[in-house]
Parts: sequence; structure tokens; C-alpha cells
Amino acid sequence: MLRRLAVALALIAGAAPAHGNGRKPATNGVFVQPEHNDTIMVRTTFGLLISRDAGCTFRWVCESNIGYGGEYDPKYEIAADGTIFATTFEGLRVSRDGGCSFTTATAELPDGDPNKLAGVSVDGLDLAPDGALWISTAEAGRVNDVYVSRDNGVTFRPAGRSSPTVFWKSLAVAPSRADTVYVAGHELEPPQGHLVRTDNAGTDWTDVPLTGVAFGVTPLLKVVAVHPTDPDTVFIASIDVDGTKGERLYRSTEGGANLAEVLQTTAPIANLVFEGDRILVAAGTGGTHVSTDGGATFGPLAGAPQLACLDKRPDGTLVGCGTNWEPDFKAVATSPDAGAWTKVFRFVELAGPLECPAGTMQRDVCDAEQWPNLRDQFAATGPQCGAPPPDGPPAEAPGGCCDTNAAPPFAGLALIGLALLVRRRR
Repeated sequence: MLRRLAVALALIAGAAPAHGNGRKPATNGVFVQPEHNDTIMVRTTFGLLISRDAGCTFRWVCESNIGYGGEYDPKYEIAADGTIFATTFEGLRVSRDGGCSFTTATAELPDGDPNKLAGVSVDGLDLAPDGALWISTAEAGRVNDVYVSRDNGVTFRPAGRSSPTVFWKSLAVAPSRADTVYVAGHELEPPQGHLVRTDNAGTDWTDVPLTGVAFGVTPLLKVVAVHPTDPDTVFIASIDVDGTKGERLYRSTEGGANLAEVLQTTAPIANLVFEGDRILVAAGTGGTHVSTDGGATFGPLAGAPQLACLDKRPDGTLVGCGTNWEPDFKAVATSPDAGAWTKVFRFVELAGPLECPAGTMQRDVCDAEQWPNLRDQFAATGPQCGAPPPDGPPAEAPGGCCDTNAAPPFAGLALIGLALLVRRRR
């Protein structure tokens, strides 16, 4: 009953785009399809934006279609064939038609099947260089584990980290060695963080000591990145150490052992990207940071937008999330070298909802019911591909989404109920 109510409240919240979840419209995640420079997905606080022409045209997918709502940001991955994967409280959501429709992985299995993950909170997500899809679960009141799929998210098998007390929240696969996987988690009683590693795709695991790592009241960890050519160099972040939204970044060059603190931020770390001989860390209002010594030390990156996300296209072009209004006036920006940043997209340039067949939730709900409101809130006029930015800052939509941070009353009540349910589950 609680699960059904939570889903219903999430969908209600998703029905009020932009401010329906109580957050100001913003971009906060970017995901590039492997071997495709033109396919870019941008996560926002009001759904998912998809471009298939390198950012010239962005089309919107609403939260309801993906299967979540409220103040939640799914983790996404795009497979080489274009399959989209998204984490939610109710399982791994999968789209095999470019975002028009999403289904929940393993939903077809009978209740009681140990490999059925539908209805279970999936938090960790990463694609291995061999195409394997790795996920991890973090659901209260059940045995959590790490799972791997070798058929593009159709079936999953456990990878040997089952625990009734640990929430496996984050994982990353080494880009240069598909069998090396790092997984981070925590337990609450007693509070304890966990970091584990496998070098043989889950046949054996090593518990990595966390000596010297500082924790918050809840020992939250995440695996930020693994070096693209050295599977033994890994970056881990400890979250909310000082009761703020800041994070502490740690580096190990020994497979997770002997973690050393290399950076403190005042906002969550969104991404760590390897760019030539440099390493870039995007932390939104906490600034963008750069290392020129392999990640041993970091300093501020001058001239960067307030990057709330960062990724790199196959051709090496950097793609980042700036602020749509002050101070950047760039919701999405690109740079060849992290020097000068060019505006690619602002919310006023939304082309419309993703165009899908009748009978899909994207067409019947996102397009028919929700898009007119979102269009009016942003005063969307469509793409301005290649057009230079206007003199001065862009105008805000009159009376629209950006005049206040308050959520509509009905959506706000729904989100309060959803937050209470999630709190009980966590």
C-alpha cells in the first residue's frame, strides 16, 4: 500500500513541471552516448532533455514517463545502441525506443523470484566497457546486493555482495578493465561506510579500509570516477561531512587503499572528468576545480561557468551544465579545452516535448497535458541553433517558473507525503 501511494504521489508531483517539485529549474546532469557526438541527454529538475544534433535541438521527457517525481535526480546511462537506463525508487527503468516509453526491468518475473528487482530502489548504475550493465540496490527492509546484466538490462544476476544492513548507493566500473568494479555503501546501526572492489567481475571482493576518511552523521560515500587507463586509481567522495552540502574528495592509486584527501567543496561534486593531462571537478556553486598532477592537488579553474554537471563527448568536446539565468546565462555550454565556454542551450530554446506515437505516456501525458504549461513558463520560442547570444542577459518568462521557488500548493502537499514515505523506507 505504501509503495503504491508513493508512486501515485510521485506522479502527481511530476504532473507539475518546473516548480512542481519545489526546486528552481536547472540543469544538473549530462550523459553522452558512446561513440555518438550528437546524442546528448541533459538531466534537469523538471525532467530529461534529449538532443540528437549535438545540442542544437533539445526535446523534453517528463518525469512521469520516466517513473519518478519529487526532489529526486535519477542516474542515467546510454548504451551504445541508444538504450536509456534510469534509476528510480521503484527499480531500474529502461527505454528502448529513444525515450518514448519506459518499462521497469525484470517486472515480468513472478513475485518471489530472487532476480526480480522491479519495485526495489536502485541507486548505483554504470556501464562497463564490455557492455555489461552494473547496478546496486539500497532498499530498507530487504537484502541489498550488486547485480550485473549481460543482455542490455533484460536479466540480472547477483554479484555476491548481499547484505541485509548495507545500502549499496554508488558504483563505478574501470574504463580500461571491465572486470574491475568499485562499490560504495553504508549502514546505519552502527553507522559505518563501506567500499569494496572486485577484479574478476564479482567472483571475489575485497573490503577496502577507510582509514582517515571523514564522515558525516550518516556515513555516505560515492565512487566519483576511475582513471580511464589505470584501474587502480580511483576517486571517492564523502558526503555532507560538516553538516553542509559540501563533499570531501579522496584519491587512491592503490585500488582504493590509502585514500588521501585531495579536495574539499562547498557543494556536491557532480562529475570528475579526465581531460588530457588535467582532471576537472564540477561542483556547481562550489566551483569548478582543476588538477595538473594526476589528482594529488586541485585548484580553482578560472573562467568556468557554475558547472553543475560535466562530461566529455567522444571527440573530446566538454559539455557542462551552467546556470540558465545569473550568473552564466547558459543552461548547457561546451568548450574544447575548459577555457572559453560557448552557450549551446537555454530553456527559452526548448523545441518541445519528445515526439512519440499516440498511446505512449510521453505523447498522452507529457505532450498533451504537461507541455503547454512548461512552454508558457519558459516562454519557449524554439531552437536558435548557432545564433549568437543577445546583448545582455536573456529575458525571463513573465510570471513563469523563475519568479519564485515556491511549489504549487497541491504538488507541495503531495511531496510532503512522498518525503515522509521515503524517510520511513530509508
